[in-house]
Amino acid sequence: MKPLQILLLWSILLLAPVNMLFAAERRVPSSQKEVQLSYAPVVRRAAPAVVNIYTKRVIKTRSYSPFANDPFFQRFFGNRLGGAPRQRIERSLGSGVIVRPDGVIVTNHHVVGNADEITVALSDKREYEAKVILDDEKADLAVLRIDVGDEKLPILKFSDSDLVEVGDLVLAIGDPFGVGQTVTSGIVSALARTQVSGKDYQFFIQTDAAVNPGNSGGALIGMDGKLIGINTAIFSRSGGSNGIGFAIPVNMVRHVVATALSGGKMVRPWFGGSGQAVTADIAESLGFDRPGGILVDDIYPGGPADRGGLRQGDVILSIDGKEVSSPQALQYYIGLKEVGGTVPLIILRGETKKTLHVPLKAAPEDPPRNITTLKDDNILYGIKLANLSPAYAQEIGVNTYEKGVLVLEAPRAVMQRTSLRRGDIFKSVNGNKVRRIKDIEKALYRDPRNIDFTINRSGRQIECVIQTEGRSYCR
Repeated sequence: MKPLQILLLWSILLLAPVNMLFAAERRVPSSQKEVQLSYAPVVRRAAPAVVNIYTKRVIKTRSYSPFANDPFFQRFFGNRLGGAPRQRIERSLGSGVIVRPDGVIVTNHHVVGNADEITVALSDKREYEAKVILDDEKADLAVLRIDVGDEKLPILKFSDSDLVEVGDLVLAIGDPFGVGQTVTSGIVSALARTQVSGKDYQFFIQTDAAVNPGNSGGALIGMDGKLIGINTAIFSRSGGSNGIGFAIPVNMVRHVVATALSGGKMVRPWFGGSGQAVTADIAESLGFDRPGGILVDDIYPGGPADRGGLRQGDVILSIDGKEVSSPQALQYYIGLKEVGGTVPLIILRGETKKTLHVPLKAAPEDPPRNITTLKDDNILYGIKLANLSPAYAQEIGVNTYEKGVLVLEAPRAVMQRTSLRRGDIFKSVNGNKVRRIKDIEKALYRDPRNIDFTINRSGRQIECVIQTEGRSYCR
């Protein structure tokens, strides 16, 4: 072999890994022939793992007489004016994804939540009754199981949603409007979308693939046929697709499924600190050259953030090596962790970067919730209360920094007489701070007919006075 041929051969061998690297990179079509390529091979592999879900819920209602609440008629007829009970069947439909060959399926919580019956229809039209093995309302995910015996069902493998990029080609598979399994195509339009729904863990993948009612719980897949997200919401004024759909990242799905299969209860770590996104104005005031990070504005005493050394005024730049630019992003990445161990934070304190290690602890239930209905002869008779703690607040979706006593329920007469509402939080009674139900009981024991109190109602402080004579007012 001539020297020139040997040199050419070595060049080919040395450049082969580089060529393979570039070949694996994402790229736009370079010819008309490539434009005409089909998604059919990807769909053929993925579609059998996407199912239709039908739910049924029985709602009991009662027809009421206009005289049902009149004391005069109640004296003679009691509760018989309430009418006979009636039943109404509420049906809904959605989609789901098989993630284990033995019949484990993931879907949205809002597809199956409160359902009395859940039916799963496979792509070959076979139907099975499904049972919920884990329901995670905060992440809007639910894990189901169907009994298929020894049969191995087709599945969708998990991708890594942290590797997804804006512009990636994606396919959405589901059952829109109940017309049957449908595939739509698009791209990833944006990542880390927040403020989309009322759920706690908002960190959505946005896509322009057509997603409509019925697609909820269906698959968003990449060109490798792997699952990158669970379609969960759309932005629409008409109820139809406007090209703005949102999917829960598969890394959150993986975490929920793993918890379900381990037989555990979904308990996520509590950070114990809060902050706000560093906007352009805040960045300028801090002397930053650009916005980014989270400015810490509150730390729960003795909580994980406090124990990890975080201080008010610190700017969190990243968690576990991932940049964060919003409180929702921080909550999402914390929510992917298991309780136990620590997680590294990179922060900016003044002009110095520091690495802190925050312990991953569950929110404490201190004080215990102690759900109580007041029964003594007092002006708040019949009201149902609970002590607030970080754990209970996290469970019911209240700010975990709130302290006081929460109003859970109250008879209509008490609500009218006292102006209290469900969700109000007692902060003080007769000038004394309220931390537990016993603080209210002590005040009522001293004077069961007269009371003044301060409550927090949706972030607004309200002062009320209630007196024996029936005079009451709030300001």
